[in-house]
Amino acid sequence: MGICYRNGMVTVDRVVHASPAAVWSVLVDIEAWPKWGPTVAGAELLDGTELALGERGKVYTPVGLPLPFTITKFEPRRCWAWQVAGVPATSHCVEPVESGTRVSMAAPVWATAYVPVLAVALQRIDRMTSGG
Repeated sequence: MGICYRNGMVTVDRVVHASPAAVWSVLVDIEAWPKWGPTVAGAELLDGTELALGERGKVYTPVGLPLPFTITKFEPRRCWAWQVAGVPATSHCVEPVESGTRVSMAAPVWATAYVPVLAVALQRIDRMTSGG
């Protein structure tokens, strides 16, 4: 696992032994979010049936509080980012590498304390996609 700072974001990454397509499918499946996201109890889309640029929805915290979200960046099979409650939140990216897929998540630098949560999410995604 690696951590770096760039462009006002802190990024955590992990190489998993699964295909980029397998990892991407977990990242964009809102029903899977609670399985890998420690701070997500559920989610729903308001307009469409899958993530896309501009898509809006609600994400539920572990205490049941629904927060509105908007997808602010979407590069199919590569990366997506969002705002939660109007605040820039995390990005989620996949990159093919020789041994599988580098999965990265980034948060604004002011949310550096969230890095351990991102690390747990990456570990869970690894287990879900490659048994790691």
